[in-house]
Amino acid sequence: MQSKNFSFQSGDGSIIFVYHWSPDPGREAKGIVQIAHGMAETAARYGRFAEVLTKNGYIVYANDHRGHGMTSGDLENVGYLAEEDGFDWMVKDMHQLTTLIKKEYPEFPVFLFGHSMGSFAAQRYIMLFGKEIKGVILSGSNGSAALLHNLGFLVAGHEVKKRGRRVKSERMNKLSFGSFNNAFRPNRTEFDWLSRDNGEVDKYINDPYCGSVFTAGFFYDFMKGLKETDKLKNVLLVPKDLPVYIFSGDKDPVGGAGKGVRKLYNTYKKCGLLDVSMKLYPEGRHEMLNETNRDEVMKDVVDWLDSKT
Repeated sequence: MQSKNFSFQSGDGSIIFVYHWSPDPGREAKGIVQIAHGMAETAARYGRFAEVLTKNGYIVYANDHRGHGMTSGDLENVGYLAEEDGFDWMVKDMHQLTTLIKKEYPEFPVFLFGHSMGSFAAQRYIMLFGKEIKGVILSGSNGSAALLHNLGFLVAGHEVKKRGRRVKSERMNKLSFGSFNNAFRPNRTEFDWLSRDNGEVDKYINDPYCGSVFTAGFFYDFMKGLKETDKLKNVLLVPKDLPVYIFSGDKDPVGGAGKGVRKLYNTYKKCGLLDVSMKLYPEGRHEMLNETNRDEVMKDVVDWLDSKT
């Protein structure tokens, strides 16, 4: 696998850092996977996945979202996306990267892979730009949860008004993630919900760019964005012929232990999407790419991609 990094300037002036992995010389490419990583992590964590993809003929791009990793500039900026509309800017950044990719490789189909927060950004992306990609993969996602998102929006808005956008919001962090570890008691760490693989959990904990408490402004913008993905009228904007593959662990608290994942699948089917598939992995937690059965999970992703190229 070959790797290089580059940056581009977003529409609001932010500099977005990108990882680019490609097959070794002599190995023919057949498609491109653009990765949108999750909250409180970085695109660098997808290097192992990229190695599998490149060995199977896929070029890979993964940007550090604003407020994350190298894009954040330094640790003090982690968790702060923008002065306003940070989630919307995140989606625009993803689309801008797609445009750069298609200019570089106009001959290859582009697939979008979104995990967790990145999967919600991908849900919004395909409402706005779905015709520009060949398919979308949603990992660690969930369906509409309008009541919870409206509540989160109100609480985050109060936090912003009272304390400002840049203040780390322990309150929203607890509301969002406080119960996630409950199903895995007795807990070894506060991040047991990520994976059954203790080594992977420890790598996450020991990464200074992972696991931070995010700002009130982030939560306000994120909840505002989720309110848009919740709306049926927006889901109906997704192209009916866009292939969608949804996968998750059936113990993932983000997806309601499978219930929210099934809800998302059923919503897409009811809205007339013609090619939607879903897989729930028994006992799997949130990060299936870092789970004990990750080789199986990554093979399933490659098989799906191969079936669409």
